[in-house]
Amino acid sequence: MKQIIIIGGGAAGFFCASNLDEKKYTITILEQNSDVLQKVKISGGGRCNVTHACFDPRELVQFYPRGNKELLSVFTKFQPGDTMEWFDQRNVPLKIENDNRTFPESNSSQTIINTFLNETQKKNVTVQTRCTVKEIEKQDEKYIVKTNSGDFEADYIVYTTGSSPKSLKIVENLGHKIVDLVPSLFTFNIKDELLKDLPGTSFENAGISIPKLKTEESGPLLITHWGLSGPAVLKISAWEAISLAKLKYNFEIEVNFVSVEIDEAEEMFQNFKQSNPKKTIGQSKIFDITNRFWQKILEISKVDLNKQVANISGKEMQKVLENLCKKKFQVTGKSTFKDEFVTAGGIDLKEINFKNMSSKLLPNFYIAGEVLNIDAVTGGFNFQACWSEGWLIAQDLNSL
Repeated sequence: MKQIIIIGGGAAGFFCASNLDEKKYTITILEQNSDVLQKVKISGGGRCNVTHACFDPRELVQFYPRGNKELLSVFTKFQPGDTMEWFDQRNVPLKIENDNRTFPESNSSQTIINTFLNETQKKNVTVQTRCTVKEIEKQDEKYIVKTNSGDFEADYIVYTTGSSPKSLKIVENLGHKIVDLVPSLFTFNIKDELLKDLPGTSFENAGISIPKLKTEESGPLLITHWGLSGPAVLKISAWEAISLAKLKYNFEIEVNFVSVEIDEAEEMFQNFKQSNPKKTIGQSKIFDITNRFWQKILEISKVDLNKQVANISGKEMQKVLENLCKKKFQVTGKSTFKDEFVTAGGIDLKEINFKNMSSKLLPNFYIAGEVLNIDAVTGGFNFQACWSEGWLIAQDLNSL
């Protein structure tokens, strides 16, 4: 029987193994850590954000800063609806939450891990943990995989290692071109009087722009102990991952906390002023923000909280609106978003055949997952790329 060696016991590797025809192949997964599926375990705060309920491939690829063109054909063959059906057939019902993120009904990533372990056990897949691959050699029609646990011989290699520099070095030695790795999906470190003492304050929809890069995003925003986070920040960090690395994470952003243009905000303020002249400004609810944040805005705008609304000068109003709608911050670094770090960069996509995820340079060598220069915003998209790519590889191998 022909030997398939899957290098990397993560999402892409296990999904591929779970879909292979065990009557045709002997299948071995090599994982360097003591546990497999570690990212699956911690994803979604331990609930596992399996996929995203977006069933149109053209719409789906819009969530991938890198790899969007290439993934279109992949998603036309296997997309989130297929993922949901795959788990459903194995008695793992998934649920779609309000923001379209999709989780197991059990709310536990262990359910997903157990499904993969059951599938691979049924197929007699050998899973070898604490097995670090040091080198892969091409010998005639076969590959020799050299590890700290001895050598393995393979007819086919499925390379799903994730994006560690060591694993990229191994394929680089085999001739593949590597696009430099940079972090994606990170939060912004900012020291500013406005954010001080307000961690946990959130905004349902804020606008954020990086003037230097002429780019903007909107979405929920969160003040943290270190600065700013939330989907709006994570999205802009993913799309601009390469540019922000070049700026060494030192740049200016402009934030609109109320997501309305400054003229519209002024109109709202004026209307409030006319209908509530006797109210004190500190107790006035003009915009959809918390009282604490409103009072902090007034404080940094040097407006007396006890002043009646009628007595607020035009100059004071302008200052308040500037801080609400066009507040500039200096970002002085980044922090990893939870443990679900994602990297941009990896194996150059021009060297991959996206019909079946095979290497264009190496025969019988398939590549999937985060080792490729593909990444997505947060919300289940990175896993979906892994499932779709792993499935394509299994289909191709089963058809040989």
